[in-house]
Amino acid sequence: MIQVREESDRVALRQSIERLMQELREPQPGGELLAGHIAQMLLIQALRLFLADGSEQGIGWLFALADRHIGAALVVLHADPGYRWTLLALAQHAGLSRSSFAKRFKATVGEAPMEYLTSWRMQLAADRLVRRQESVASIAYALGYESESAFSVAFKRRMGCPPGRYARGGSI
Repeated sequence: MIQVREESDRVALRQSIERLMQELREPQPGGELLAGHIAQMLLIQALRLFLADGSEQGIGWLFALADRHIGAALVVLHADPGYRWTLLALAQHAGLSRSSFAKRFKATVGEAPMEYLTSWRMQLAADRLVRRQESVASIAYALGYESESAFSVAFKRRMGCPPGRYARGGSI
């Protein structure tokens, strides 16, 4: 059944490519918009095929999303990165025991769950700092840190410089 599904996905991918090429060769009203949507669809189709071809041995965020247990934990973690996540809470969202979850998460994502959470928070913080939309304190509290100081220490450890310097372009 999976083999049939993969073949039909390959056919759909080829058809989408052909349709995109037609839209680009023969411009019509609304063609640019349609071409953009087809390109998005192509990306999703290609990612699905990629995951279907090797999701058993893959490591990384994309493969983790394809794993229903780890994917469930990632969805809630990304939806609310400022929540005071614990290994137990994430394991419960994944429907696994703490130890099974921790082992499976690390094998699938490539790092431990709490390390991943810290990395994700720091990526979000870096983006907010560069955009200069918020103060360091407001970013710290939004991302689950109890103090600006604790956040600054974690940020410097992960990003290599203090948040203020990063915001001024000191590490970009």
